[in-house]
Amino acid sequence: MRRAPAIRRLRASLIAIAGAGAAVAARTAMARVLLIKLRRDVRVLNAGDVQPVLSNYAEHAVLRFNDGEHRWAGEHRGKAAIARFLENFVAAGLQGDVTELFIAGPPWRMTLVARFDDRAHGPAGEELYRNRTVLLAHTRWARIVRQEDFYEDTRPIAELESRLTELGIPPVSVTPAP
Repeated sequence: MRRAPAIRRLRASLIAIAGAGAAVAARTAMARVLLIKLRRDVRVLNAGDVQPVLSNYAEHAVLRFNDGEHRWAGEHRGKAAIARFLENFVAAGLQGDVTELFIAGPPWRMTLVARFDDRAHGPAGEELYRNRTVLLAHTRWARIVRQEDFYEDTRPIAELESRLTELGIPPVSVTPAP
């Protein structure tokens, strides 16, 4: 008779272990799928199309970029402003790669931390810019609601702005909202 409670406890323990294992596997799979999606979206951005990256933002999202004397400075509120930010990224000839991704929190309120390396080359192939960034994004149901970018070194951004001005590449102008 004593074996029945022991078997029930063992069975319950095995179910708990299996559940924990499934949760860890699902979390790992989610991180992997998100990394694949972000890398694909950035490849399309590198080719000049901002829409896949832009579709990851909520309508009233806020993207905070470091202050300075450059076209990306400050807070970009709403999808239209974030679209201009991304259009300026493309117009400047910037290229980037998501190299790492870390996630925390439940799917309805997730935090993402991504390492994003970016660079730009001039018309003759010379390197105009190279930097490493950490992007901190807060989401609600798979849409970014707030993002802040942290650069390894902010000086190259100002230098890139000077080079773009010399090359006659103006910032993307404000586009009216539909």
